[in-house]
Amino acid sequence: MYGRRSIQNILKSAVERVGIKKGVTDHTLRHSFATPLLEQGTDLRYIQSLLGHESPKTTQIYTHITTGGFDQIKSPLDKLEI
Repeated sequence: MYGRRSIQNILKSAVERVGIKKGVTDHTLRHSFATPLLEQGTDLRYIQSLLGHESPKTTQIYTHITTGGFDQIKSPLDKLEI
């Protein structure tokens, strides 16, 4: 396992090497990893485990960030042949 400071140094070096001017933090990296998973329908409990969150409330923050995927949600009522 890497420590937080090691991750910050590795990320800073990578950002400088590729020429990104916008501020990038380890938190930005976590968001850019977790948000697409959520948008693709990954269960929040899996994301919680991947991010190492002890509380699901911490992971639920990501549900407020994204609205992607809402158009793919199907109601069980849509399957009824009425």
